[in-house]
Amino acid sequence: MKPGQLLLVPNTLDLGTETVDLQEVLPLGVLRQAAALAHWAAEDARSARAFLKRVDAVVPLAMPLQSIGIRELPRPRKGSREPVPAAEWLALLQPALEGHDVGLISEAGLPAVADPGALLVAAAHQAGVTVRPLAGASSLLLALAASGLNGQSFAFVGYLPQDAAARTARLRELEALSRRLGQTQMVIETPYRNGALFAAMLGALAPATQLSVSVGLTLPGGWTRSHRITGWRQTPCELPDRVPAVFSLLAT
Repeated sequence: MKPGQLLLVPNTLDLGTETVDLQEVLPLGVLRQAAALAHWAAEDARSARAFLKRVDAVVPLAMPLQSIGIRELPRPRKGSREPVPAAEWLALLQPALEGHDVGLISEAGLPAVADPGALLVAAAHQAGVTVRPLAGASSLLLALAASGLNGQSFAFVGYLPQDAAARTARLRELEALSRRLGQTQMVIETPYRNGALFAAMLGALAPATQLSVSVGLTLPGGWTRSHRITGWRQTPCELPDRVPAVFSLLAT
């Protein structure tokens, strides 16, 4: 039997905010493929169902929502450092091994990019299941494109420490790395900590370092602004605490 495919289905970037028109963010072809799937792997089954309801309003689902199988990605055991057993990832791919396509969806943006779904993609490759990414918005790439910083060499380093001293040390480490390699360094934060991270960056980074901030990309009123640290200090800016942001720095 020919295996099915693992389709990486992009989501919108409006998690936790007012929803946007699905057709303004995702290609119609992606919505059609999502509407046809009977098997899904998701971080959270409820949000996946909410996404499919939005899809159904544009392209009718091929079957009733309650008939669609949605399984959540396995998580490491609480308090354990042991990785999730390979068998648990393989179990999510069982429909594909039986000839059915499986959709993988993230809470926001592209699955497997800054996302735990990457482990399912790795399992698919090991199992001989074809992986096919579908077109959609990635907040990281949109922010990089809009930043004006180095898009030829860049690194996404995720979240910074919450402890103030450790965060400052990490920022200066990333700044030194950026200066040495000429490489853009990209970080994110939980939205309600956006202001704290922004203030820490203005306090820790050198005046000549370039900092780009992207807020609410693809959302109404979303924006990107890029200045050197000295410019940001001269023009105070208050960041929203409920809208995702991406921070990019490039030291010279």
